[in-house]
Amino acid sequence: MSNQQSNEGAPCCPPLAQKPLTSDWATDLARMFKALGDPVRLRMLSLIAGHQGGESCVCDISPEFDLSQPTISHHLKVLREAGLLECERRGTWVYYRVLPEALEQLSAVLATESGVLQGSACACASTEPSQETVS
Repeated sequence: MSNQQSNEGAPCCPPLAQKPLTSDWATDLARMFKALGDPVRLRMLSLIAGHQGGESCVCDISPEFDLSQPTISHHLKVLREAGLLECERRGTWVYYRVLPEALEQLSAVLATESGVLQGSACACASTEPSQETVS
């Protein structure tokens, strides 16, 4: 998702209604949206994001689904490759965390107002406070 172009003083993640997507950026976003288009993966992302501490062991995720372990691993891999999750191995278990900047980017690009969501990781570094606020 480093294919975005940053202009000084302009939001890095302008809403769709403000500026057309570049081909590379559209490809990155489509990969994330495609990963979230599966109900199982959307639930997994929600479970991980809502888990205490913001991370979840695969042992916490598996019992929530009537799926085999290889299928669960496949769905988690898709979410990871789409840039929505990161993981860390601790002993025999793998712990997953949602990447907040990815969710902020998806939110910002779908925003109906111009500007960037307050507190978004997409906000370009600026010394002046933003004139716009999005509610």
